[in-house]
Amino acid sequence: MEKTLVLIKPDAVERNLIGKIIALYEANSLKVTKLRMVHADVETATEHYKEHEGRDYFEPLITYITRSPLVAMVLEGENAIQKVRELNGKTNPADAETGTVRKLYGVSYRENTVHASDSQESAEKEINIWF
Repeated sequence: MEKTLVLIKPDAVERNLIGKIIALYEANSLKVTKLRMVHADVETATEHYKEHEGRDYFEPLITYITRSPLVAMVLEGENAIQKVRELNGKTNPADAETGTVRKLYGVSYRENTVHASDSQESAEKEINIWF
């Protein structure tokens, strides 16, 4: 079974959406195997988003992800990485498909409710950062 990391970002935690988001993943045959709520520090956030360092949106991204608690979890299932990314929808909630996490709950392009690993390599790296 494939594993992937999902972060339920601060905007969703602040709006009490944790259960609704997890229920969507579970309804699609994904199993939560690890889960923790954490207030990310700048060091962890910087390590997680290292590939974006130096870009104009990097500092606002770090400010956003560290502003309040988030939920980090590992989901497991068949084709988990692809399945989660499809369930999450496009990064910009305005462009996301109906029924996806971001279409249902996303606030904006920057405050888009969830993060998910985009490859097996990223999943392994990101799981190690958060767990």
